[in-house]
Amino acid sequence: MVTTRNRHRAQDREILRLAVPAFLALVAEPLYLLADAAIVGHLGTTELAGLGIAGVILQTLIGLCIFLAYGTTAGVARRLGADDLRGALAIGIDGIWLAVLIGTVATVLGVIFTEPLVRLFGADGDVTGEAATYLRIAFLGTVPLLTILAATGVLRGLQDTRTPLYVAIGGNALNVVLNLVLVYPAGLGIAGSALGTVIAQALSAVVFVIVVVRAARRHGAPLRPDLPGIRAAAHAGWPLVVRTLTLRAAILLTTYAVTLGALDRQEQRVDLATHQLAMTLWGFLAFVLDAIAIAAQALTGRSLGAGDVAGTRETTDRMVRWGAWSGVVTGVLLAVASPWLGGLFTDDQAVRDLLVVVLIVAALGQPVAGVVFVLDGVLIGAGDGRYLARAGLVTLVAYAPVALALAAWSAGLVAIWVAFCTVFMGARLVVLVRRARGDAWLVTGAAV
Repeated sequence: MVTTRNRHRAQDREILRLAVPAFLALVAEPLYLLADAAIVGHLGTTELAGLGIAGVILQTLIGLCIFLAYGTTAGVARRLGADDLRGALAIGIDGIWLAVLIGTVATVLGVIFTEPLVRLFGADGDVTGEAATYLRIAFLGTVPLLTILAATGVLRGLQDTRTPLYVAIGGNALNVVLNLVLVYPAGLGIAGSALGTVIAQALSAVVFVIVVVRAARRHGAPLRPDLPGIRAAAHAGWPLVVRTLTLRAAILLTTYAVTLGALDRQEQRVDLATHQLAMTLWGFLAFVLDAIAIAAQALTGRSLGAGDVAGTRETTDRMVRWGAWSGVVTGVLLAVASPWLGGLFTDDQAVRDLLVVVLIVAALGQPVAGVVFVLDGVLIGAGDGRYLARAGLVTLVAYAPVALALAAWSAGLVAIWVAFCTVFMGARLVVLVRRARGDAWLVTGAAV
């Protein structure tokens, strides 16, 4: 009993060691755009609206390329567990070169197609112009941004979540200073905001690369591009792209259902405003739960790389408990705060009243979300991306008819959120628990 308790305490310390810095770094990431919004907002509503359009496009790009962090974490952690630090760093270097390659292509295409992209949103000419100005410059930071993702994955795989935290804090502080100087004293307006962010991202990427390159040299890992290694990284990453696309599609589908299901224009405005606030708060709480998922990626990859199946299962069980209890805590906090949160964002009483009910629904779904995020991280760490891609398609197919039916019946925002938390998240829970209970994902060794 004492041995088991001590082992659990050691596991808890390991989870916290990785999860706490990961959470703080995750919270720091969106502060780039938040800082830009706070500074640009004082230029005027037109500039702020343009930033909003540009931000959606950039966040979509980040979401699609998150596999650079997740896939690299899993591969590096496996090699680390197999006591092959040189091989772990070689995989990390391949991931960084892949990020540079994708980032270069995305930069060229992004700059060329900036105007058509922002026009897709149908905003007026002034807003579209501001969005295009910001986005065209922001695309120049694509290579640094994707390099940061890949390098973060390398360090997480090496069980280091502190360095990404320190770089995120430094990068955000520099971003604020540069934005304030370039937007106002320099008189560059929204272009100055984009330029300041690109410079901050570039310097952050340089710091990450220096850290990884020093480690690679110390352990004799090659630094030059290795085409087979880059192809392997890309091949391992595409299932995670599919997984991410299914998650984004479900969120977009939910928003579409809210828009379609309103009975009149006034109800649509209230429902969409409430939905946006609820989804923003849901996303923030996801950072808390995702931090444990990041720990799950790193620990699962390391233990499977070491061939420790029993230890992997035990650690998984422990992290699932952490996920469930974290979901209970975030759910209780969200429910308790729900009557007051609306007042932080809007003076519209109708939105504030409806938000309370929606947040109660979201609060009830937090424990399920906690388990889902952890198991998602476990399977990513195990390199089980193909199953996650298939599972994502299954859950989307299960959820789509329900969401569209509720919209057609004008069931209302609360009903749609009930479906999101029960049908979509519930379906994810089923497919992930089913997989975790089996043995197919427990592939040991340095490579999947």
